[in-house]
Amino acid sequence: MAPATQFEVAQPPKDAISAISFAPGSSRRLLVSSWDRNAYLYEISTGGDEAKLLGSFEHRAPVLGGCFGADENEAFTAGMDHQVKRIDLSTGEQTVMSKHTAPVRCVVYSAEHSLLISASWDCTLNVHSTANSSQQPLTLPLPGKPHALAASPTKLVVAMTARLVHIYDLPALASALASSDPKPPQPWQQRESSLKFLTRAVACMPNDAGYSTSSIEGRVAVEWFEDSAESQARKYAFKCHRQAAPEEEGGGDVVYPVNALAFHPIHGTFASGGGDGTVALWDAEAKRRMRQYQRFPESVAALAFSADGRFLAIGVCPGFETGMEDYSGEGRTKLFIRELGETEAKGKGAK
Repeated sequence: MAPATQFEVAQPPKDAISAISFAPGSSRRLLVSSWDRNAYLYEISTGGDEAKLLGSFEHRAPVLGGCFGADENEAFTAGMDHQVKRIDLSTGEQTVMSKHTAPVRCVVYSAEHSLLISASWDCTLNVHSTANSSQQPLTLPLPGKPHALAASPTKLVVAMTARLVHIYDLPALASALASSDPKPPQPWQQRESSLKFLTRAVACMPNDAGYSTSSIEGRVAVEWFEDSAESQARKYAFKCHRQAAPEEEGGGDVVYPVNALAFHPIHGTFASGGGDGTVALWDAEAKRRMRQYQRFPESVAALAFSADGRFLAIGVCPGFETGMEDYSGEGRTKLFIRELGETEAKGKGAK
């Protein structure tokens, strides 16, 4: 594989990027959802040096989340219009899968169980069967407002306000949905976040062992699913995405939110993106930073690795850290694609 290269996508969204997702398998397609009320479909060229806009799909309100379904032609979106939609990317047809009573913050798709899960600010999860579209979704009540959602092969992690974290067993959700008398199953585990401040992002390890969370206060935590004392003793948190303040301003650290997390699908290392405009790669097992990339022109809002681990997509737009009242990402929103070098994301602990 050639050494790492990076390029900027020519036709980025017109306003802030809310989420990025790569298609499954060997596809080079990616879906980018935006506050400009569109979901965008791009494809990285064979040469890996440009990404072409294949189409955009307009919604009635800002799109807060998006993901691919079973293949590169199926996508799902979550939005401020309270709706969860399926998009047929080959025809552009949009179908409403369910409606919440408040904006829908995020959606994740579980290929292993053919489930789509949406998390809304109405404090519910809707669990949809993508194998049986006529089936009504199962609604699970949440004790707090969800801010981030992620799935591993068998688990679903929901991070909420008040440091609440619920972990659900995906096979249990699938069987509850398929049952003739579906009752909302209880969480497999209920935890309190290791981070003291609001959770901004969550990502699950591809090997199904655990997850990481990040907060608005420049910290990342790494935890394991297994509930044994030994496993829980392994969890840790660390500071990141901070910069030294000028001495004339009193010194100390300027602390930025960690907006995005993504695990590498092959090596199990992970990337974090922050309000300081940087992306760092971390080795979760060795507890160390592997590299930090050159600073981007604005806050890093979203990250995603391609299914083969070859590409890292980075969504960049002005953050809300400046307290601007007339926020606009127009003209300042950018999308970068980095093609990783062969060992760039390989941790020291990796065999």
